Amino acid sequence: MLGRVASRVGAALGFPSIGQHRRFVTAIAIDAVGSGVFMPVSMLYFLVTTDLTLVQVGAAISLASAVALPAGPVLGGLVDRWGAKHVLLGGNLLQAAGFLAYLATDSFLGLTLWTVVVTVGRTAFWGSYGNIVAAISAPGERERWFGFLGALRNVGFAVGGLLSGLAITVGTPAAYYTVVVVNAVSYVVAFALLLAVPPTARVVHRAVEGGWGTVLRDRPYRLLWANQLVYSLAMMVLNFAMPVYATTVLGLSGWVTGAVFTINTVMIGFGQGLVVRAMTGARRWRVLLLTNLVFAGSFVVLLGASRLSVALATTVVIVGSVVYTVGELLGGPVLGALSAEAAPEHLRGRYLSLIQLAWNLASTVAPLAFAWLLDRGPTPIWLALAGLSLAGTALSVLLGRVLPHAARKVTNRAEEPTPA
Repeated sequence: MLGRVASRVGAALGFPSIGQHRRFVTAIAIDAVGSGVFMPVSMLYFLVTTDLTLVQVGAAISLASAVALPAGPVLGGLVDRWGAKHVLLGGNLLQAAGFLAYLATDSFLGLTLWTVVVTVGRTAFWGSYGNIVAAISAPGERERWFGFLGALRNVGFAVGGLLSGLAITVGTPAAYYTVVVVNAVSYVVAFALLLAVPPTARVVHRAVEGGWGTVLRDRPYRLLWANQLVYSLAMMVLNFAMPVYATTVLGLSGWVTGAVFTINTVMIGFGQGLVVRAMTGARRWRVLLLTNLVFAGSFVVLLGASRLSVALATTVVIVGSVVYTVGELLGGPVLGALSAEAAPEHLRGRYLSLIQLAWNLASTVAPLAFAWLLDRGPTPIWLALAGLSLAGTALSVLLGRVLPHAARKVTNRAEEPTPA
């Protein structure tokens, strides 16, 4: 009875039928809750449990991200060679090991080393995640699947964030150690559930099937990568620009930042499936065009808040965050489906590792770039981001002309297999 009710609710929200993939979906949800527990306290944990300074902690995390950056393409080749399932499982074990090691970490070198391990594990997870979603979903339904799993992870992050709030309230080292243990356990539980995921195709004769040369010569996919990079940079705004802008530049109350994150989570959790359903019949490149226009509009709205009183600025920032979230709702599922379908199946690991590289580059560049721009006042950052999104509209139009998959319509129904 409960399963039927959940199925009906999911269908009403525009989500796909989970069917035989319950374990995979459950693993993604548990992984998201564990990650959501740690993300809000990632810096605080090391400040409370070690003698490291804020600058040392930030430098170690940034250094580790830079060192782990080349791991994406390497792991992409492993996905094609061994299959996505094995790399996904390895990624979970690496992250579990890294977080358990955090319990005994008290030096800059140790923090850097184990953060490299965690980052490589996370890269392995995301580098194989798209391959598995493409394998368990049918062409025509992939926007629904990528949208559904993205919404599920967002809700998981929110639940984890609420739990981490308890640790911050208690504030003792024991409370922070508990957060790390919970996160490590979530990776182990997810690992056990992911054992049931069906294996994906592997390349046996690499010389015959092609390799990185084929990937790098694919000009339409390079254009898709540029679209992904623009979207990924826009997605960094919520974590790195909005909180600082609202509290430091505008001087708004702390609850405003909390409200922005809550609105984003609720809109994605309950609205993603409905937005994907509303895309039915739209060409993918036009959805991406609209995504960038919406992002640009949200940045203009946020800039307008700098010229208003505190009360009005609060309202405008919240409105801007709503508009911003609409852009996220539009672009995420289409880019996820498009990047998977436009890649040849036997090289999908390498192709999707480029998409992961775009995310990793954005997360490496955004903190420093956004801080530098915000230090110069409110105008430079929002005009720069609006200009970036407008450039993304031009890239979307070009993509629709050169990549056949981008010119296809969103159908939200499974396609009949093509006869051999």
